[in-house]
Amino acid sequence: MKNILLPILFLFFTLLGYSQKNIYESDKFNELSKEHKVLAILPFLTHLDLKDDMTKEELRALEKKEGLAVQDALETYFSKRKKKKKFSVEFQNTENTNAMLAQNNISYENMDVYTVKELSEILQVDGIISGNLDLNVLLSKGVATEFSIIDYFLGEADYGRIGMKISDGGSGKLLWKYEKKINKKSGKNTDDLIDRMMKLATRKFPYDREKRRDKKKR
Repeated sequence: MKNILLPILFLFFTLLGYSQKNIYESDKFNELSKEHKVLAILPFLTHLDLKDDMTKEELRALEKKEGLAVQDALETYFSKRKKKKKFSVEFQNTENTNAMLAQNNISYENMDVYTVKELSEILQVDGIISGNLDLNVLLSKGVATEFSIIDYFLGEADYGRIGMKISDGGSGKLLWKYEKKINKKSGKNTDDLIDRMMKLATRKFPYDREKRRDKKKR
């Protein structure tokens, strides 16, 4: 049993370590973000690769649903952490964000043709949190999380990839980016995924008060 368990544990911690390293932070972060007070969270742009037969319209509707689920999960995560005064910025209510976008004829379908500067001005925020989601399952509905080493060899443990980034509203420049593979160990649904993902990145999240304090001490 030990002979089987050790390779599994090695693989798991290797994957965990790899996910923690997929973080980029601009060397101009402090300079560009020093006046940041409010950030907006956009629905994530989603690409679904499903085996089910469906029309393009049905697929697009599901992609939008998944993108909105990530937006909602991030807001929930930040709200919980904000109550503990963990962040140096506020996060715009996502209902307000989506309403303001709609008022300016910006939809999930055409959102990507607008620049960060344009979106920040419309939303009246200092920065934008956005991202991409590539999935071969409907994560918002929940997925199996039982772990088996055989799944990795069969390719049945990988559900896709998520990429999250923060951009400065004034300059439009990328400030921070985090990418992570999504698999059976990532979480059973969207909320679980975001919670686990952000916990891995907590000490690297640029607006975390403790992180900024540690940097200043150095």
